[in-house]
Amino acid sequence: MAEDIEEIEGLEDEDQQLYEHFRFVVDKGQEPLRIDKYMQEKLQHSSRNRIQKAADAGFVHVNDRPVKSNYKVRPGDVITLMLDTPRHDSTIVAEDIPIDIIYEDAELMVINKPAGLVVHPGAGNFHGTLINAIAWHMREVPAFDPNDPEVGLVHRIDKDTSGLIVIAKTPEAKTKLGLQFFNKTTHRSYNAVVWGNFTEDEGRIEGNIGRDPKDRLRMAVFPADSETGKPAVTHYRVIERFGYVTLVECVLETGRTHQIRAHMKHIGHPLFGDERYGGTEILRGNRSSTYKAFIQNCLTLCPRQALHARTIGFVHPVTGRQMDFTSDLPDDMKQLVSKWQTYVKGTTNDTFEE
Repeated sequence: MAEDIEEIEGLEDEDQQLYEHFRFVVDKGQEPLRIDKYMQEKLQHSSRNRIQKAADAGFVHVNDRPVKSNYKVRPGDVITLMLDTPRHDSTIVAEDIPIDIIYEDAELMVINKPAGLVVHPGAGNFHGTLINAIAWHMREVPAFDPNDPEVGLVHRIDKDTSGLIVIAKTPEAKTKLGLQFFNKTTHRSYNAVVWGNFTEDEGRIEGNIGRDPKDRLRMAVFPADSETGKPAVTHYRVIERFGYVTLVECVLETGRTHQIRAHMKHIGHPLFGDERYGGTEILRGNRSSTYKAFIQNCLTLCPRQALHARTIGFVHPVTGRQMDFTSDLPDDMKQLVSKWQTYVKGTTNDTFEE
């Protein structure tokens, strides 16, 4: 939701001008809770320590008065984060960035996003995003305003995930497509290379997904019947086995942040190359210098989580026609799979012992 709070230097004088960055009104049913813990839940990209420093510097206000980090919020409190620099201008501007449009009509676009392209401006990525590219593509369409939340992204995929994403060009299209995603009537499948072999050919992962309390930039899996996180279900199917890693297809019932990455980590199969979830470590196989060099070459070929949004299907918001799209694996994942295929040909089944 939020940008990180920048390093706090402290107020130089009481008359220094402050600028409002965030505002929260505490719910009527809120139990007493330290304000640093409350704000940590709201500012999910900021650590509790950073929020405490902001409070100690006089940047955290409740009902227009600065408070310390041990203040306990009460129902109806108006909490504001006031910093000594203006908030970054979030206006989306058109930028001439190439995009691979595989389908377009008056209501929507389906784009094949490359890995490394951020989808939406924010949290340190205010330019060079997919939305900036779409604004350029639509720059001669007066009715399309990239800053209007009623058009644009229908769903999101991570920066380092490649593949298909749907863009609504009209408010009607966004509303109707959004309802399909909400009601789980769309079809989405991903291809992923994950660490480890599977005893079964297919399976189902169910578990709530929420912020990892130990790392706010990572998601964790909680029991399905718990009140922590949001319900999430992922189905997977083995496509090809390489002994120490496996190429799988994942089909989503839900669309939570980092869902496949977190679910696969939870069952002991982190995505290959996924640094945030431990996938850049050698999690299977021997520790010989030759094997280590092979893994390093693989990580060089595909220097990101090996995850690709391969298919997407939905009903057209105006015509009612079923729309299905498929995107081939990008070159980096093709090379990764090819390298493992070659590796397997030069080994025997006895080699692959966990």
